[in-house]
Amino acid sequence: MSLNKEVKCDRKRAELLVPAGSPEVLKVAVDYGADAVYIGGQAYGLRAKADNFTIDEITEGVRYAHAHNAKVYVTANIFAHNYDIKGMNAYFEQLKKTGVDAVLISDPGIFAMARRVMPDMELHISTQANNTNYLTFRFWHDMGAKRVVTARELSLSEIKEIRENIPEDMEIESFMHGAMCISYSGRCLLSNYLTGRDANKGACTHPCRWKYHIVEETRPGEYMPVNEDDRGTYIFNSKDLCMIEYIPEMVEAGIDSFKIEGRMKTALYVAAVARTYRKALDDFYESEEKYRANMEYYKTEIAKCTYRQFTTGFYFGKPDSNTQIYDNNTYMKNYTYIGTVRNIENGYLCFEQKNKFSVGEELEVMAFDGTNINCKVLEIYDEDGIAMESAPHPKQKLKVKLDANPSVGMVIRRKE
Repeated sequence: MSLNKEVKCDRKRAELLVPAGSPEVLKVAVDYGADAVYIGGQAYGLRAKADNFTIDEITEGVRYAHAHNAKVYVTANIFAHNYDIKGMNAYFEQLKKTGVDAVLISDPGIFAMARRVMPDMELHISTQANNTNYLTFRFWHDMGAKRVVTARELSLSEIKEIRENIPEDMEIESFMHGAMCISYSGRCLLSNYLTGRDANKGACTHPCRWKYHIVEETRPGEYMPVNEDDRGTYIFNSKDLCMIEYIPEMVEAGIDSFKIEGRMKTALYVAAVARTYRKALDDFYESEEKYRANMEYYKTEIAKCTYRQFTTGFYFGKPDSNTQIYDNNTYMKNYTYIGTVRNIENGYLCFEQKNKFSVGEELEVMAFDGTNINCKVLEIYDEDGIAMESAPHPKQKLKVKLDANPSVGMVIRRKE
């Protein structure tokens, strides 16, 4: 597909929208180039197992993001039951005072409540609402929504047709990178059925990643030949979405916001995807030639995240067997997260350690400009000033001397 120059010139630059499951990760997302960050409160979002944000933390996160010219969106996209309504009403009363830029909603009744309680709040429609055609987009525009997140099941040609048939001021948000759910627009029944934990209320146990055998009811213990070996088969386990090679096609389709999946991900993951997609987008808007010339760099850097192998999902047609992983459910992991620099005192880096490392080890610092700084650990001290040869305990607060000088906010990782 060739780049439509009119689209590139006439429409505003696409937004890079990055997930954050905690206040720490929000700062990392913003520092590494996110135009906007989406987060969840401690209820009513679809990632209940993430650390998530208190109202005070949301307010502080908004303050930090706005100081760095970034926006904050809050997810309230559960499908509510009667017992949720009163609490959500009170939650919206609190949210409207935090300064957030938008709230994501799936449920039509909750949307109407949000419009009443937060009349000045920008409202976005979550992918959970199954937004698959331009009539749906027009409906939500008439209801007062500013943006709709496309269903995962749409192709780029379908999204382009939607763009051509909706008001110019309505925004389209689409996923660009991250895990794919095998259920329609993420509306999963497996978790609730198998474990009693409702994916549509934020408590998904990810049964699509489990190992399965098929057994005929009258022949217990006799496994049907659906699996290639005796370990079973991961029949629901999708590869991860990655559209780093197709930014021109996504721009041409008329997408306004490129969304990264992963509110359960680490700061290392968020730093890597935010930094890589930030550079790719900036290079593309400078010139398509520069973007093409730097493709190997983007692909190398994006592969330094944890991932399950990559696919383009539904964007170029319906997925086939090549988009699934049948033999395992494990991530590829090439780098380990060591910590994020939170302060520098007399040349010592202060951070909370995430994984074990030792004096003499080679580490890598992720600079904000896209380069990587190779360095060596010279000294480690605990928070009481006691020297250590290694730091084996996660969440230990440390002071570390490297033979390099990274800045506050930079992520430190180790190649495995």
